[in-house]
Amino acid sequence: MAATARRTPGAPTTRDRVLAAAAEEFAARGFDGAKVDRIAARARVNKAMLYYHFRSKTALYQAILLDRFGSVAQAVEAVRARGGSPEAQLRGFIEALAATAFTQPQFPPMWLREIADGGRHLAPPIVLEMRRVVGTLGAILAEGHAAGVFREVNPLVTQVGIVAPLLFFAATGPVRERFKQLVPREIVNAQGHEIVTHVVAATLAAVTPPDVRSSSGSASRRQKS
Repeated sequence: MAATARRTPGAPTTRDRVLAAAAEEFAARGFDGAKVDRIAARARVNKAMLYYHFRSKTALYQAILLDRFGSVAQAVEAVRARGGSPEAQLRGFIEALAATAFTQPQFPPMWLREIADGGRHLAPPIVLEMRRVVGTLGAILAEGHAAGVFREVNPLVTQVGIVAPLLFFAATGPVRERFKQLVPREIVNAQGHEIVTHVVAATLAAVTPPDVRSSSGSASRRQKS
């Protein structure tokens, strides 16, 4: 009896390899510049197998974005479900977004290219996952407003203020590395945790009413004295 081939536990499937190869290609060349032939070669499959899993280049591209935004939505909803103070939830929300930007390096350039392209490749399921993310942020901000620790703010404006520096920092990593001989060491060696700390502080400062910031600062100074 012939032996049945078995997949090694944890080994990437053909679909996984195609998605990983496609993410590299789209990040490097954008949607229009990406070639299915290169994706198939990188994934070590033929085009027929690629199209078996994904009916078109558009479907493949959208599958990557849907997966990324779905993961982000689940991560920030988990932060919200854990509870805690609104400040702690907002900090956890930012850290969850940063984790995606820093651990999936193909995502920032892909998303920045798509934004520059006017979002023309987005599909409703992707937008619904994005809505989950902003909706979670809105719930955190609303809880903080009800508790009197946040002022009333627009969740989308707050989201843009969080995402933009994280994406830009992540996407410019290769640029900093390329020109490391021409720029100060502290720029080249900037770490992800530094931008996260900055974004957390800036976001909290933006959503916290002046009277709350003043009272918090006075309490902090009293504790140190």
